[in-house]
Amino acid sequence: MSPVTAGVLQLLALVAALALAYRPLGDHMARVYSSEKHYRPEKWIYKAIGANPSAEMRWPAYLRAVLAFSAVSVLFLYLMQRVQGSLPGSLGFSSIDPDQAFNTAASFVANTNWQSYYGEQAMGHVVQTGGLAVQNFVSAAVGMAVAVALVRGFARSRTGELGNFWSDLVRGTVRILLPISVIGAIVLVACGAIQNFAGIHEVGQFMDGTQQWNGGAVASQEVIKELGTNGGGYFNANSAHPFENPTPFSNLFEIFLILVIPFAMTRTFGKMVGSVKQGYAILATMGIIWLGFTALMMWTEFAHHGPAFDVAGGAMEGKETRFGIGGSSIFAVATTLTSTGAVNSFHSSYTGFGGGIAMLGMQLGEIAPGGVGSGLYGMLVMAVIAVFIAGLMVGRTPEYLGKKIGTREIKLAACYILITPALVLCFTAAAMALPTPGNSMTNAGAHGFSEILYAYTSGANNNGSAFAGLNADTQWFNSTIGIAMLLGRFLPMVFVLALAGSLAEQKPVPETAGTLRTDKPLYAGLLVGTILIITGLTYFPALALGPLAEGFAS
Repeated sequence: MSPVTAGVLQLLALVAALALAYRPLGDHMARVYSSEKHYRPEKWIYKAIGANPSAEMRWPAYLRAVLAFSAVSVLFLYLMQRVQGSLPGSLGFSSIDPDQAFNTAASFVANTNWQSYYGEQAMGHVVQTGGLAVQNFVSAAVGMAVAVALVRGFARSRTGELGNFWSDLVRGTVRILLPISVIGAIVLVACGAIQNFAGIHEVGQFMDGTQQWNGGAVASQEVIKELGTNGGGYFNANSAHPFENPTPFSNLFEIFLILVIPFAMTRTFGKMVGSVKQGYAILATMGIIWLGFTALMMWTEFAHHGPAFDVAGGAMEGKETRFGIGGSSIFAVATTLTSTGAVNSFHSSYTGFGGGIAMLGMQLGEIAPGGVGSGLYGMLVMAVIAVFIAGLMVGRTPEYLGKKIGTREIKLAACYILITPALVLCFTAAAMALPTPGNSMTNAGAHGFSEILYAYTSGANNNGSAFAGLNADTQWFNSTIGIAMLLGRFLPMVFVLALAGSLAEQKPVPETAGTLRTDKPLYAGLLVGTILIITGLTYFPALALGPLAEGFAS
């Protein structure tokens, strides 16, 4: 079987698995967030934190709860790293330096999982399992909660109430993420991923002596890393490491975990607003972009010419032979079109155009299908922009799901789509203009610029992957990328929740013959075009200086 055929068959198997999971998982999540029943373990949690899960919140209260919980999480994870040397199970590792501890705490709480350290050489079992893995669960649940709050804004009328954050947070963790993670961890252990609390031990005989490896609860952390679109690996090689991702089947299973909740949440959206067709329109938009990017990535990596490429069957540099170009390309697109950032190959080694595709996937706003929760609310904001553009073209007040899109709504949507590009481009410009940050670049020219552009794109979009050539473990990059991650995560949530509150206060507008049908293919095409045009206009000059220049020069 040719490598191209193998890659296509993997993609078809993945699409089939996602299709099978779409309806049951989407319906389950709709029931979870619509139920008024609280399970006993959930009541214990509410009692412990002093929350009333039945109290409805308006958008300012919901936002305060999100920010307060996240601020406490950053402080807790920061302190845990700073005292690691005194904790049991630290494996002899010292405490983490202040700038790196801040960067890591901001990273995991913001669902980014940017790692400027070697996981197996820096973090002990307690920090990995009690700190980082816990944030993998709750940061994902926060994103899902905000998405559900926006959906309620569309579904409700004449009220500013969006639900209860604490209830949404706990239910998302206990009823959705935790059960799937238990099953997924068993599957990964069966595939060969390790799950233990072993200490450091020497393995193998090599030319320069032995190597030291430590064990860990890798399978359980790996599954929530992918399922929650987090991405931070137990080991520095991330999902290219055989302890995390041992076989081609585990590789495909991990891609499935990355995509299953973001895609299924479109079904949840459709059920909660009372029209599954609306969910299908959002699903179609996400699917078109995802399949298009995957096809482009596979084409650029398989078709690159040269003697070495011809012998290897494509651009194999930086890729694991057990996954090949097909499995690596599908993984790369899935992880950059979502806010995952996990890698089973090294994006810096991709062809110029291949690296550009990965970067552009993040610059779209990671909405196809995007992160858990963040992908859905990002796509719904773009849907608001699309109906506004359609309204301008036909001279009609725009409406979406029976809600008028007025001045307030479009201002909030515009602020949402502008904040992340502003962070990316301003921080990239500062890093290129100042003398010190440029010393972290391994490569000069277009590829070196791509390293820095990719880093801030990844941080501000809460992705977490990196071009491997950049040394980001410096005070400048730890601090600025940490700030970009926090602002890129929580400032958009301000605008999303304000938009949700504004929509929930409106009364429904009756549908007429002139109403734009947002559940039809025409609207899905308009939405795809809106996303690509807005991103292209925003990032094209920067992309022209980096991956496009490198791609045309090769």
